[in-house]
Amino acid sequence: MDSLLGDRQSETSTPEGLPDAPNVIDGHRLAGAAGVDVRYSPADGRRIGTFALSDSVDVQAAVTVARRDFPAWASRTAVDRGNVLRRLAQLLDEHADELVDLVGMETGKPRRDRLGELGAAVEMGYFIAGEGRRFYGRTMTSAVPHKSVSLHRVPIGVAGLIVAANTPLPNYAWKVFPALLCGNAAVLKPSENTPLSATRFVELAHEAGVPAGVLGLLQGHGDVAGSALAGGEIDLLSFTGSAAVGRQIAASTGARLVKTCLELGGKNPLVVCDDADLERAADAASLSAFSNAGQRCAAGSRLIVMDAVYEQFCELLLARVERLNVGSGPDDDLGPVVSERQLGHMLDAIDQARSAGVTVLTGGSRLTGTGYAGGCYLAPTLLEQPPRDSVVARDELFGPISALYRVSSFSEAVDEANNTAYGLTGA
Repeated sequence: MDSLLGDRQSETSTPEGLPDAPNVIDGHRLAGAAGVDVRYSPADGRRIGTFALSDSVDVQAAVTVARRDFPAWASRTAVDRGNVLRRLAQLLDEHADELVDLVGMETGKPRRDRLGELGAAVEMGYFIAGEGRRFYGRTMTSAVPHKSVSLHRVPIGVAGLIVAANTPLPNYAWKVFPALLCGNAAVLKPSENTPLSATRFVELAHEAGVPAGVLGLLQGHGDVAGSALAGGEIDLLSFTGSAAVGRQIAASTGARLVKTCLELGGKNPLVVCDDADLERAADAASLSAFSNAGQRCAAGSRLIVMDAVYEQFCELLLARVERLNVGSGPDDDLGPVVSERQLGHMLDAIDQARSAGVTVLTGGSRLTGTGYAGGCYLAPTLLEQPPRDSVVARDELFGPISALYRVSSFSEAVDEANNTAYGLTGA
C-alpha cells in the first residue's frame, strides 16, 4: 500500500497539509494526486472547506486496496455483513445533527428537507441490512431426471459508485448499502459539491465495522476523478447523474463489458386533464416542479394542460408558486441551487427563451438583496409554451424551472409528453 500512496501521507502524520475533505484509501485520509480545490456555500458564498482532487493515480490506489480486501469481505455471510450495515444505519441516526449540518453547509437547503433525507438514508440502511437475512437464491426444475437447478447470488468484485449532489446522504446510502451487503468492495466518488458529508459517511462506515479497504472514497471533479474511476479496473459501475455523462460512461464501460447501472436525468411531463381536481393538480405540480429547488431527476419540468382548464389551472398554480419562500431558513420552501455554475446555466437558458419571445409568467431571475447575498438563489420560474427545440424545453436544467403547454386533446397531450429524449418518469 505504501508504494501506491507515493509521497502522500495520512492525516496522522501531516494533518496541516490535507484538505478538509480528503480521499480515504485503506482507512488513511490522503491528499489527492491532482491537488486541492475549494468548496463555497451556495447559501451565502462563504468558503466552507477544501477537498482533494483525484486522478487515475488515486483511482488505481483505491481500486487495488479494494480488490485486496474484497475476498475476505465476500467470504463473510450476508447476515454478518448485514449486521455491520445495521450498525452503520444506527450511527447515521446517532449523528443526525452533525450530518444534516454538513449537508446544510454544502447545499443550503432548509433543515426539514435535510432531516427528511437523513431519515431516508437511515431507513435504506435498515432495509438493506435486513436483506442479509433474506438473501435468497432460486431452485428450479430441470429437464434431466433426478436433478435440479439452483441459482446462487455471488459478489461481483469492486464497484465504482458515482453519485450526484442533489440528495447527498440518500445518494450514498442507495449505492453503498446494497453494494456492500452483496459482498462487493466499493469506491465512492461523491459530487465535488458535497465532499464533507461524503467524508463523514465513509468515516462512520469504518467505525461501524466496514473494513477500511472495502470502502474507499475519492474526491474531485467528475470530468477527471469520475472519468478515471469509470475507466478504472472495476467490475461494476453505478452512476447517478446527467444523461450526457451517462452516455460517455456507458461507452467506456461497455467497451470493457463492465456491468453498468445508470440512473440518469429526466424532462418529466405532468398532464392535467379537463376533468382533474385542479386544486390538487396545482398542489402536485408546484411540489413536483419546485421541491428541492427543482434539483430532482423526477421533477415535473413540463406541465401539459388541457385547453378547457388551462387558464384556471395557471391561475391556481401561479398563486402557489408566488407564495413559495426561497431561502435556507427553517420556514423556507426551497433553497439555492447547488453551485454558481449551475445557476449560470439556468439563467442562460431563461435568457435564450426570453430572446425567442417566450413569456416568463413568474420568476426568471436571480434573487439578490437581504438574505440572498452571495447565494445561488433562483426565483421559482414558470415559462409558457417554449419552442420544442429550445434549451428550456429540451434539456434537463435541474433547477426551479418548469414550462406550461396548452393542448386541445388527450392524444395531443400524450404526443407532447413523449416529445423528449429522456425516459425516467416519462418512459
